[in-house]
Amino acid sequence: MTDEQIGGRRSSSSGTSEATGTPEVIGTPEATGTPEATGKVVWESEDGRQVRGIWQITPGVVTDTEADEVFAVVSGSATVEVEGGPTLTVGPGGMAVLREGDRTTWTVHETLCEAYAIDL
Repeated sequence: MTDEQIGGRRSSSSGTSEATGTPEVIGTPEATGTPEATGKVVWESEDGRQVRGIWQITPGVVTDTEADEVFAVVSGSATVEVEGGPTLTVGPGGMAVLREGDRTTWTVHETLCEAYAIDL
């Protein structure tokens, strides 16, 4: 996968990868204000349909259309509004599941770091 958007995260790796080095700076989808996101894909299936990684975003508001994803918050806090669904408040140790096609608005209160698993 080359610079392909994956549920709000971007991957510039292909095949199986391991976490090494500094996370790359990546764009944020439809950003309001000045949030900046970084991330690192730590594993990707051969067919590119499963992706695991870490993602961090600074405070601000962004909107996204999600893939099937589960994530666990390592640090920081945010409110995630799912259009037509619940509003989630997430913080350290919290987990959430997002479904493919969910339209979300993320309000990041404190720089958020999460570990994620996406199925495409």
